[in-house]
Amino acid sequence: MSVTIRPATAEDINAITEIYAESVLNGVASYELEPPTRAEMTSRMETIAAGGFPYLAAVENGALLGYAYASAFRTRPAYRWLVENSVYLAPPARGRGIGRLLLLHLVEECEARGFRQMVAVIGGASPASIALHRACGFADAGRLTGTGFKHGRWLDTVFMQRPLGAGNTTDPLPLSL
Repeated sequence: MSVTIRPATAEDINAITEIYAESVLNGVASYELEPPTRAEMTSRMETIAAGGFPYLAAVENGALLGYAYASAFRTRPAYRWLVENSVYLAPPARGRGIGRLLLLHLVEECEARGFRQMVAVIGGASPASIALHRACGFADAGRLTGTGFKHGRWLDTVFMQRPLGAGNTTDPLPLSL
């Protein structure tokens, strides 16, 4: 596999928008019902980058196959060492280990920036997403039942968590955003 993981750029936004739209329309990872526009996805990417969070792209032979980013889990100051991850793949990229590459690189980036915990909020309790996170060192952290209604059915949300760096075993240093 000759997949490269690199920072996502504004030039990637068309492919990112398409990948996310497919997930919104056909999947349950996102509880959005209508795909956001390119302008909205650009705004979201800019907000994430401005917050000092990593936004990564998986590329093979010039084609963007997936992306991952970290963002604030909550905005209150005591949460500032906790990030939530998001990973989305184009359909042909699924089942090839690309999600794992993206997530492991995202973990490394977050650790390098001083974040101490990462949480996955897994819409639809997706078995593939749960397996991905488990393979990357995440542990079960809870389940909320019937949290979303999409594609004619009630969906559960699974929470998973993993420490970053020293986790909660030492006091945090100022974040290097």
